[in-house]
Amino acid sequence: MLKGIDPLLDADLLYVLAAMGHGDELALVDSNFPAASIAKRLIRLSGIDLVSAARAILTVFPLDTFVDSPVVRMEVVAAPLEIPEVQQEVFSACEQAEGRSLSMASLPREAFYERARQAFAVVATSEMRPYGCLLLTKGVITG
Repeated sequence: MLKGIDPLLDADLLYVLAAMGHGDELALVDSNFPAASIAKRLIRLSGIDLVSAARAILTVFPLDTFVDSPVVRMEVVAAPLEIPEVQQEVFSACEQAEGRSLSMASLPREAFYERARQAFAVVATSEMRPYGCLLLTKGVITG
């Protein structure tokens, strides 16, 4: 255990988050996402819901200020404008962690899968609500 570090952030996840550079993307996904077949690097947070995982990650992970939307969500098939509650909750956690208003973009399911293949890592949670899939773009920490 480390002082001041959320206990959900294990050594493997902390390593991945620290290794990421400015502009790298992290896919934060639900239990239905095909994480094992898509991920370059896969971190499993078994027994952890998406919102808890996001809140823990956001304690050490700055969101990018150089892109229009540092948060990208997977669109609901046949209802692309619908924003599921789980996505709203994660987006709210992002704004709270950053202390600023953010913009959230969206991608159709297959385009989201393709972008997740390019992500630095995929963090697979045990979230059971569908469409709990988002991409977070890492920002910088200034002196």
